[in-house]
Amino acid sequence: MSVDSIYVHKMWNDNELSKMVPGGIPFQMLSDAGGKVGAIYGIYDEGEGVNTRGRFIIDPDGVIQAFEVLAPPVGRNVMENLRQIQAFQYVREKKGTEALPSGWKPGKASLKPGPDLVGKVWEVWKTDMAFD
Repeated sequence: MSVDSIYVHKMWNDNELSKMVPGGIPFQMLSDAGGKVGAIYGIYDEGEGVNTRGRFIIDPDGVIQAFEVLAPPVGRNVMENLRQIQAFQYVREKKGTEALPSGWKPGKASLKPGPDLVGKVWEVWKTDMAFD
């Protein structure tokens, strides 16, 4: 979501995002003309009339699961955003019985929280996560 129009979003998707993510991003971009939604989330810069680079992952219950706010000169990693969405979907599907180490991707090992895991997270991370 940005203060840009839906037409700017279409051009950005067709000419940029679709080259970074095959087929473009798998969700709709929304226009926040006037920055009303950005103001609610604390990312609208009234002086510039733009939303700063904020990313919010909101679950189906309306709960913010993750957020990131970046200064304009620093870009976001679309593939990392998608990876995190997949991770939150996976954890939700497992109803809290599994946790995911940093860098987790679909098909990789998950963690089973409990006393047996204490002090051993690095073993799973080292064998199935590192440097993917």
